Amino acid sequence: MAKTPWVDQEECIGCELCVSNCPEVFRMEDSGKAQCYAPEGAPEETIQSEAIDTCPVSCIHWRDE
Repeated sequence: MAKTPWVDQEECIGCELCVSNCPEVFRMEDSGKAQCYAPEGAPEETIQSEAIDTCPVSCIHWRDE
């Protein structure tokens, strides 16, 4: 994978939308914030459309590897 998703913890509001839409990539931390625990868990297109594009506060971003 040329890029990996990451969650900006300061911006995350803990809505769980990314976890609901893409549980194979995202999960909730004990802090109540989303975490990308398995960036290889879904294709980039799925992560983009199901998590990044739907995040209400746009806190999920791509990081180039």
